[in-house]
Amino acid sequence: MSHPHDKEDNCCSSKPHQDQHQHKHAEGDEHDHDHGGDPSSFKAYLPATVTLIMLLIGIVFDNFLKIDAFKIIRPFWYIVAYLPVGIPVLKEVWETFKAKDFFTEFSLMSIATIGAFAIGEYPEGVTVMLFYTIGELFQMAAVNRAKRNISALLDVRADVASVLRNGKYETVNPETVAIGEIIQVKVGEKIPLDGDMLSEKSSFNAAALTGESKPKTINKGEKVLAGMLNLDRVIEIKVAKAFADSALSRILEMVQNATTRKAKTELFIRKFAKIYTPIVFFLALALVTVPILFLGRDYHFQTWLYRSLVFLVISCPCALVISIPLGYFGGIGAASAHGILFKGSNFLDLMAKLNTIVMDKTGTLTRGVFNVQQVESLIDEDEFITLLAAVEGKSTHPIAKAIVEYAAEKDIHTAENIEEIAGMGLKGVVNGKEVLAGNVKLLEKFKIDFDTKIKDIEESIVVVAVDGKYTGYVLIADEIKEDAVLAIKQLHENGVKQVVMLSGDKTSIVKKVAGVLGIDSYFGDLLPEDKVAKLEEIKKDRTKVVAFVGDGINDTPVLAISDIGMAMGAMGSDAAIETADVVIQTDQPSKIATAIKIGKATKKVVIQNIVLAFAVKALVLILGAGGLATMWEAVFADVGVALLAILNAVRIQKMRF
Repeated sequence: MSHPHDKEDNCCSSKPHQDQHQHKHAEGDEHDHDHGGDPSSFKAYLPATVTLIMLLIGIVFDNFLKIDAFKIIRPFWYIVAYLPVGIPVLKEVWETFKAKDFFTEFSLMSIATIGAFAIGEYPEGVTVMLFYTIGELFQMAAVNRAKRNISALLDVRADVASVLRNGKYETVNPETVAIGEIIQVKVGEKIPLDGDMLSEKSSFNAAALTGESKPKTINKGEKVLAGMLNLDRVIEIKVAKAFADSALSRILEMVQNATTRKAKTELFIRKFAKIYTPIVFFLALALVTVPILFLGRDYHFQTWLYRSLVFLVISCPCALVISIPLGYFGGIGAASAHGILFKGSNFLDLMAKLNTIVMDKTGTLTRGVFNVQQVESLIDEDEFITLLAAVEGKSTHPIAKAIVEYAAEKDIHTAENIEEIAGMGLKGVVNGKEVLAGNVKLLEKFKIDFDTKIKDIEESIVVVAVDGKYTGYVLIADEIKEDAVLAIKQLHENGVKQVVMLSGDKTSIVKKVAGVLGIDSYFGDLLPEDKVAKLEEIKKDRTKVVAFVGDGINDTPVLAISDIGMAMGAMGSDAAIETADVVIQTDQPSKIATAIKIGKATKKVVIQNIVLAFAVKALVLILGAGGLATMWEAVFADVGVALLAILNAVRIQKMRF
């Protein structure tokens, strides 16, 4: 996973690489400062621990025991205490100097601490470097905690797959399983690959993909995704995607790449620090040299050098450079825990500014699954349904599938001489009876009398005629998602001024759904290119920050041109998920408001950290230049503020949204 704190020029980063100390000096001169690998290991804390013990012993001898023998070895004692924490930083200075990068956080710290030694302020010199190292360890631990939060949620890929080969099941690496092969998954095992269910049904825990722990029942023929946990019975699955292309692999890749797309605030701080660090260095130099012009004989070099060193320590941009990327990383981690995947911290920033949301209807606000809502029949209802289902059984249309599923328990006869009448419906013979099933235009074509009131029905209906006589209709409707009403309400409560619904469905249905949900405006009967035109029209108003939320492949062009493209991940098409900037794994529209809340909370924490760092540093800088602040106050202004900022950034992951 890419590190959120790879910092340009003056930026330090304690990065937990497994076996290597890595320095990258590309165009951006990113510096990776490794204090010893995994922050959970004792090895990482050993240098700081040795330095702390020696520093405390030295302070005790200096201030309490006051033994003459210690005075002789005092400079050497503090130099030895300094080395465990100082050497890694001095190495970084050497590496950055080789890359012709002279003004970095490392060089500021090195000059300040070596300068303190030069004027005999040994404990202060050791303390500055020790606390700087402790700050680095805190940063490393905080970053790793955020990474673990994401990994614990997402990295649940199965290590093995039980695949049917030569009549028996073999345990193999999932990467070697081909599309079309059959795998077996036992109770309590994770699904290793995406596929289609061959067994009758089973229950699954899909928390790794959606963040929701509620078990989900999947029936024969439905899709099963890698990362789901099988709860019920031994099942067989026909593999539909290679290991690398599974939903889980895609999610992991999205999260790993998220930190490479930086927020404007983060990029500004990097650029600011690049200019700020050399300015601080020359101001510190001026603090030593300029007073001699005004003070003459009263000028005391050691006093002004000490003030200059205090100034250097205070001005170190550590708090900003560490805490801001960590804040965004924490936001991405918190969102992942709620089943929301941000593909970059820049989208967290945009979420906080969002004021207009344009939404697709089917699959986004509705379940995208058609169901028979009502049957109106002039003959026996069972006979009516069996005749209709027999004809519709030959069609692959979602509405036909809904009718066949509704009639699943009934004894359905075989239909013969099926004929499709384009744009109208089907004609066939069932048990010697001629059956027509379709829309009103079909009845008009065959000059069959019917009740004209059915033309006023807003929902989708299938009308039926048997042997030339109208016999009734079936009303089919898509179901509104359980949390859709709440979702629209929460959007309005969280600063969204306008919610627009765009749909390819007929306008009468779109109007009804918009009325139920409380949507501000709606447009129906739209083709994909019409949706693009509508969104471009909305975007003409420059004050609007627009998100589009969709799920189907037909939504891909609109997702691409919106300020933020959001896709429903569990049911959505691969194309929509790939194009989107934010993916909602739970398929719940109410998560859009959660994403906005997380974006706003992240922005708030980042601003708090910027204000805290600048305010404290400005105050102590003034005191330091005037000789009122010592190296101890400087340590607080640098490392103390950095630690406070880190703790504030980590807070995002504990917030409830």
